[in-house]
Amino acid sequence: MIVRLLSGLSTRAPSVLYRVALMMKPQVVFVLGGPGAGKGTQCSKIVESYSYTHLSAGDLLRAERARDGSEFGQLIDNCIKEGKIVPVEITINLLRKAMEETMQTDEKNFRFLIDGFPRNEDNLQGWNTVMDGKADVKFVLFFDCSNEVCINRCLERGKSSGRTDDNRESLEKRIQTYLQSTRPIIDQYAKQGKVRTIDASRCVDEVFADVKAIIDKED
Repeated sequence: MIVRLLSGLSTRAPSVLYRVALMMKPQVVFVLGGPGAGKGTQCSKIVESYSYTHLSAGDLLRAERARDGSEFGQLIDNCIKEGKIVPVEITINLLRKAMEETMQTDEKNFRFLIDGFPRNEDNLQGWNTVMDGKADVKFVLFFDCSNEVCINRCLERGKSSGRTDDNRESLEKRIQTYLQSTRPIIDQYAKQGKVRTIDASRCVDEVFADVKAIIDKED
């Protein structure tokens, strides 16, 4: 009888552990900075060295825009072309779905870099409302870079990226949106002691050396 009970426990243990793992809240690092500050490049390097999953709000929106039958495709397209911010409900639902799918695929993947979000007060309030108690924001990785460096990098990227917003007119609108809407969010997190600022004007490897020092300390 005891042997049968122990046997039953051993067969049930993996599924119990799996359910516990699924109950873990996502651990989130917000990655912010102006367009062209190198957020995507640095996130890729972090993923190579650490057990983080990179979620780009912009990439998720672009994928949704291109998805056949998307009810939000045209709205997203208009926002991106005008350098405006997509309604928060759309972005958060895409982020939440991506996190849930990642954690269901592998319960060990519960640490996320969310790149390019929250971009304004509406984003932040939406996140706090929808994700309250469902995810922990550990800190904000802020890639600080001058506007001119950001614009020049994006123009160079635009030669091969195929992105419709990598042109000077869209970039100047995006920079203004960033300064007016995103910088105040970074300032809010800074007051909470949650911002880790990096000089992103340097070469990729120099920037990543600082990133590694921050992540090693936080982990």
